[in-house]
Amino acid sequence: MHICIAAVGKLKETYLIAGVNEYKKRLSPYAKIEIIEVADEKTPERASPLEEERIKEREGERLLAHIPDSAYVIALAIEGKMKSSEQFAAHLDELATYGQSNIAFVIGGSLGLSRRVLARADEALSFSKMTFPHQLMRLILLEQIYRAFRINRGEPYHK
Repeated sequence: MHICIAAVGKLKETYLIAGVNEYKKRLSPYAKIEIIEVADEKTPERASPLEEERIKEREGERLLAHIPDSAYVIALAIEGKMKSSEQFAAHLDELATYGQSNIAFVIGGSLGLSRRVLARADEALSFSKMTFPHQLMRLILLEQIYRAFRINRGEPYHK
């Protein structure tokens, strides 16, 4: 399975970089993991709703440029469907079983994802009704993907 995580912004904090690298290493026996970072836009302090939409559109164009037409796209969005870790694992297993071996997860910037990115997505996934920093979300996503592979293989993993 090939998993691409396309995300707005570069990781800056060393603890996040270390965590992402650790989970990429742990995932290497299960899948090829590719992380694509696209530039984020500066958001003015008092940006109007129109300015915010334009920012999301520019970031969205950059994200879409890296997503192959053949990819099954899962957008991380607060309004997406929530799943338990077991449901997420079963869903990834089902995708692989039915020939979707190229999966792209998309993480927007601080303003979220553009309408075009959400329209391109095959589904929207939410990890919580809470808002998380988009850089931290990358680490949380990798941990859940790792957990899903362990669940699907019947391998032990802490609960």
